[in-house]
Amino acid sequence: MSIDSAGTSVAERVRAVIEAHKGDRGALLPILHGIQAEFGYVDPEVVPVLANELNMSRADVHGVITFYSDFRSEPAGTTTVKLCRAEACQSVGAEQLVADAEQVFGVKLGQTTPDGSVTLGQVFCLGNCALGPAAQINGRMYGRMDRSRLVELLVRAEGGESA
Repeated sequence: MSIDSAGTSVAERVRAVIEAHKGDRGALLPILHGIQAEFGYVDPEVVPVLANELNMSRADVHGVITFYSDFRSEPAGTTTVKLCRAEACQSVGAEQLVADAEQVFGVKLGQTTPDGSVTLGQVFCLGNCALGPAAQINGRMYGRMDRSRLVELLVRAEGGESA
């Protein structure tokens, strides 16, 4: 594992997050959230460290990371877009919104644009069913989303404005 600019190894930083939650019941999830908060993603290199420290198999740790869509194994783009694909949103155009977003950004769901500006993801309910299709941009919820509104909000987000 690498050393950061402050001279601290990634492994040391990971172990500090582990220590903060090691005594918790079901410690793996809070530890993974802590690691993602610290680094922006859960690097596959930390899986053996987590497995060793928590006395778990690497497969178990990897399985939890890949099961939950909130955990990323690579850095996200500057702007994260999550499109709801639950039934209520599908009934009012979510699949067209997904197709439009993939065309606009040139990436598929789960991918980040080559310039690192946008990560396009999916969720299966944002709880905004009455205002579908729904999207979440940088953690903020939007309803009645269509192609033009999505592009407008992203232009604002990239310009530093509150979307």
